[in-house]
Amino acid sequence: MDKQEIQNLIKELIEKTTVKTNQITVTEDNGINTWFSVEVNEPHFFVSHDGEALYALNHLIRRIVESRTSPMTVLGERNGILVDINDFQKKRVENVRVVAHMMSERARYFKSNIEVDPMSSFERRIVHEFLSDATDLKTESVGFGPSRRVVIKYIGTT
Repeated sequence: MDKQEIQNLIKELIEKTTVKTNQITVTEDNGINTWFSVEVNEPHFFVSHDGEALYALNHLIRRIVESRTSPMTVLGERNGILVDINDFQKKRVENVRVVAHMMSERARYFKSNIEVDPMSSFERRIVHEFLSDATDLKTESVGFGPSRRVVIKYIGTT
């Protein structure tokens, strides 16, 4: 599926909930993710309860796109699809990146492993991607279920 077809799918699914979409913009995030930013008048339907409905919408969109195309043709090989309502996800991603930066600096300063508070798989992925270029740090997910967290490990300079 191309971006326009995905955009139409998103609009159709959102409007089936009786929420009207004002605008959908598409942006690329360093070639890793394609963001479909949706502007609506009633975002509380999607962002209340820590964005559970928005996460469900994202999951549904990804599953529909995967079922209609082969995995290699979904907007490129490594590209993920992220639907955002009134910048809720973008703000959350920025907050996770700020936490990842602070904890990575703490790991460097103390030259030790730092455990971050439990996070969703989406948030853990953001931390792993954010710190992937750090040569003196390594990230690893540990734990099970809702207590799964990222450990930022100081490995020194190589």
